[in-house]
Amino acid sequence: MTLDLNPNDMSHVVAADRAHVWHHLSQHKQYETIDPRVFVEGKGMRLWDATGREFLDAVSGGVWTVNVGYGRESIADAIRDQLVKLNYYAGAAGTVPGAIFAQKLIEKMPGMSRVYYSNSGSEANEKVYKMVRQIAARHHGGKKWKILYRDRDYHGTTIGTLATSGQDQRAAAYGPFPDGFVRVPHCLEYRKQWDVENYGERAADAIEEVILREGPDTVGAIVLEPVTAGGGVITPPEGYWQRVQEICRKYDILLHIDEVVCGLGRTGTWFGYQQYGIEPDFVTMAKGVASGYAAISCTVTTERVFEMFKDAPEDGMSFFRDISTFGGCTSGPVAAIENMRIIEDEGLLANTVAMGERTLANLRALMEKHAVIGDVRGKGLFCGAELVADRASKEPMDEKKVQAVVADCLAQGVIIGATNRSLPGFNNTLCLSPALIATADDIDRITDAIDNALTKVFA
Repeated sequence: MTLDLNPNDMSHVVAADRAHVWHHLSQHKQYETIDPRVFVEGKGMRLWDATGREFLDAVSGGVWTVNVGYGRESIADAIRDQLVKLNYYAGAAGTVPGAIFAQKLIEKMPGMSRVYYSNSGSEANEKVYKMVRQIAARHHGGKKWKILYRDRDYHGTTIGTLATSGQDQRAAAYGPFPDGFVRVPHCLEYRKQWDVENYGERAADAIEEVILREGPDTVGAIVLEPVTAGGGVITPPEGYWQRVQEICRKYDILLHIDEVVCGLGRTGTWFGYQQYGIEPDFVTMAKGVASGYAAISCTVTTERVFEMFKDAPEDGMSFFRDISTFGGCTSGPVAAIENMRIIEDEGLLANTVAMGERTLANLRALMEKHAVIGDVRGKGLFCGAELVADRASKEPMDEKKVQAVVADCLAQGVIIGATNRSLPGFNNTLCLSPALIATADDIDRITDAIDNALTKVFA
């Protein structure tokens, strides 16, 4: 595909961007001397910017979102047709796409039964926190109101969800935060906190230690990512999730799985938690639900949780007194229905498994070649390579050099990611999350670019 773009034709767009757009995650001083990058078109896994330059996108829209790739006309057509018919009604009533997608979604999630719509991952997680607090007030006499979260995990950008940020740099300067959110240790075996053989069980036992310290009658829920995303692409050690489940049941603690990144195929199953035999009470999702074609997030619960908000119909304060304005948009669920169809019809879960194995194999081959790669980990098309200054000591690589690798890949026309503004001293993991449509050639080009970048930066 080629674009007939004259840079002069887009100069007014770049100028408008520089003058008026406040970009996410960006220090804008740089744009006083350089042009901000403006993307114009996408097709499959390729993007073109305002200069006509082509890029291979290995991070699915920058934040692990465009699971089925760019330029899906069938999703755009489904949205257009639905918007003409009915674009919106608040979630206090139902809509056809809202009902149909909820049914299709629950079919993929045995044990779950109810879908609450909102418009972002942060908001979906906030809904859980509110549900837990309301359950505590109504069913536990105000006890069991605390929510545990894990070091290195991330659950959103609002003040409430930042209170559960295990990434200190993301939360820095935004406190004070609400009370009742308590951190538990991470489970990254590469950076062991305990010298034991059964590391997964030991890392889970650390959660029980926090529960006992806080008092089991005060802890209502724990929120965890199935695979930690921005905290370093951390896959849980063997035995971890089974023990976490046991602990939650032992102390009657609700288990909230944050699938905002891992959901809708990213790990090779519909949801990341399904890789580990977990039976959650809450599951939240956003990014890949509609692959970025429309804003949608879902808070999914068991019927047991749902029933706790039905016990006193005569009490006007007993139901979940919450609303999300844009949870009533029909574009989200109708896009999600078509997104799900594409994943099924094109066999993208199987492709994710196969291409994920290829990605990890390629990264391990690079590890043999480049001593700066200290660890390779991942699940499906969600992979990371942690860079270190010394393998023996595991000293983290300087963040500027990690970013230099990302920049060199970009110069080669390949967009990769890296942990950043997350963990002081540990923003040293390269992150890959290509679309689920990735081919072997795509994967090889991505890892070839990393090979070239490592060679150049660490020559």
